[in-house]
Amino acid sequence: MATMIEIKDLHKSYQMGKNSLHVLKGIDFSAEEGELVAIMGSSGSGKSTLLNILGLLDVADSGEYLLDGKLIKNLNETKAAKYRNKFLGFIFQSFNLINYKSALENVTLPLYYQGVNRKERQRKAMKYLEMVGLKEWSHHLPNELSGGQKQRVAIARAMVGEPKVILADELTGALDSTTSYEVMDVIQKINDQGNTILVVTHENDIAHMCKRIIYLKDGVIEEDKKIKQVRASEYVQ
Repeated sequence: MATMIEIKDLHKSYQMGKNSLHVLKGIDFSAEEGELVAIMGSSGSGKSTLLNILGLLDVADSGEYLLDGKLIKNLNETKAAKYRNKFLGFIFQSFNLINYKSALENVTLPLYYQGVNRKERQRKAMKYLEMVGLKEWSHHLPNELSGGQKQRVAIARAMVGEPKVILADELTGALDSTTSYEVMDVIQKINDQGNTILVVTHENDIAHMCKRIIYLKDGVIEEDKKIKQVRASEYVQ
């Protein structure tokens, strides 16, 4: 199996007025192709900072980051955006959908930025909307969709560029438990196809639907363990 993500001795601090806040204190971590990893830890443990660095939305102060074997270093914004488009898909707690665009148009956006032609964009977007069970809802606007449907649109949008790694930040944070399990069922099916997925969550039941849990505490990895995965489908009616 190929190693999709490898970080070595990662450090990150932020200036807070006169003080410096050391958020990540030398993190070593790798994820193989096809892993489904939960990242847990209390507020302020460094989960989101780590995810932002992995997602090329932030830069570490020191340490090494390899993404699909490529050293991520000194990227300007154009190059970082190109890497994000090619390798990464993002899912956020707040969905981040564009309100005046239909589900289909929201899903096609990453392809638009990749320069894919309109017909091909539409075809691929429909394929992924169908995969998340929303083919019939393709022309609806976000405000006509439930929370769970919005998150599934966001998953289709994350998948449409066929990224190697999907980063999900509290993807079930705004959903009730039934809807959360439906969303995790979709995530598990995507992972079954071989995608590497990292899920930041504070919810224990969601973490146990992954295959491995990493616990962060005060900027270091306190525990990293493989677990027996709970299948979300057992809870979905």
